[in-house]
Amino acid sequence: MNFKITVETIRAMKARGEKIAALTAYDFPMTKLLDEAGVPLILVGDSLGMVVLGYPDTTHVTMAEMEHHVRAAARAKPNALLGADLPFKSYDTVESAVSNSKKLVAAGAEFVKAEGGREILSQVKAIFAAGIPFCGHLGMLPQHVLEEGGYHIKGKLEAEHQRLLEDAKLLADAGAFAIVLELVTPPVAKEISQSISIPTIGIGSGDDCDGQILVTPDLIGTFPWFTPRFVKPLANCAAEIKSAVAAWRSSVQSK
Repeated sequence: MNFKITVETIRAMKARGEKIAALTAYDFPMTKLLDEAGVPLILVGDSLGMVVLGYPDTTHVTMAEMEHHVRAAARAKPNALLGADLPFKSYDTVESAVSNSKKLVAAGAEFVKAEGGREILSQVKAIFAAGIPFCGHLGMLPQHVLEEGGYHIKGKLEAEHQRLLEDAKLLADAGAFAIVLELVTPPVAKEISQSISIPTIGIGSGDDCDGQILVTPDLIGTFPWFTPRFVKPLANCAAEIKSAVAAWRSSVQSK
């Protein structure tokens, strides 16, 4: 890409039927590489807790850690739209949601993302009113993994189906420019995508969302100790790294 991607660019992609390819990055080199590969939307996700920091889940990620990694990614000065997750417990109140969103923007984020629907509408409206672009996140919510006892597909039950549909409309009306749909049953994800004007970006939610996002280490195979069932890695970088290191070690030891 030789032009700067904006929120308006992403919304226009849905309007003309162009699929949105999004990936995560947590540092300067990966952000640079994804940008050079033409990815239009890059998220500094709180998934860094697991694939970078070694935490068991995303609930351990702090604001300080998110700011640190956003600053690193932003130094790549990508043409891609660069966003960041608001971490667990950082948006429990309207005041904290706005304050912490401003911190992520100061670190270099061009939008923020938070998990939830109607229960965070006041926060979403306040973030939008503060002039900060907001991306929603519905379906399976990783920050709720402890209270839900694991990662479960959403939308199978009719009550879940209706709540997801209503929450998507509420987020769009509150000012969200896009919504991530994670582990939502494909028929429900398709219905949501067709019912709102803003883009849906799926992860494990079928092919009918307006775009797709993956955790980059899952896609390229740099975190081989766990790969979600819905991901088909396109590279095995971990094997390449180990092979290169083993070859170098052998060359050192043979001299």
